[in-house]
Amino acid sequence: MYDYIRYASPLGMLTVAAEGDALTALVIDGQKHAERHLAGEGRELETPILRTARLWLDRYFAGARPVPADLPCVPKGTAFQKRVWTELLTIPYGHTDTYGAIARRLGSSARAVGSAVGRNPLSVMIPCHRVLAADGGLTGYAGGVENKEKLLRLEGILK
Repeated sequence: MYDYIRYASPLGMLTVAAEGDALTALVIDGQKHAERHLAGEGRELETPILRTARLWLDRYFAGARPVPADLPCVPKGTAFQKRVWTELLTIPYGHTDTYGAIARRLGSSARAVGSAVGRNPLSVMIPCHRVLAADGGLTGYAGGVENKEKLLRLEGILK
């Protein structure tokens, strides 16, 4: 059983989920893999951790630079996926990295990193939108490339 809130954002409606005192999912309506991230029974209830997440999102979409590490995020995934998601947390606001560079640091392939990035259950909070192709292309984004572009514009990465 998880608790969740709905959040109206510039990307559309978001669902933010938590189990106990930890955030487990943030998905954009229509996002790929959403059913996996929100599996099981949920109830709409704004708990203290979900209130904290709402305030974090308010600051983020207002152009402030809230730090993802300020949130108790416990994404569900494989050990490799968690390693990739931890690496994403090192990409500062307003900066980007590439799938290939992350793969080299983890001793993996860009394709494996891309697969893990695409299954990030905490979009925005774990900033997978900051990962680009080697040529700077936006490539895929589970929440839609147009939303990736919006996030990069918000952070001043794209003009």
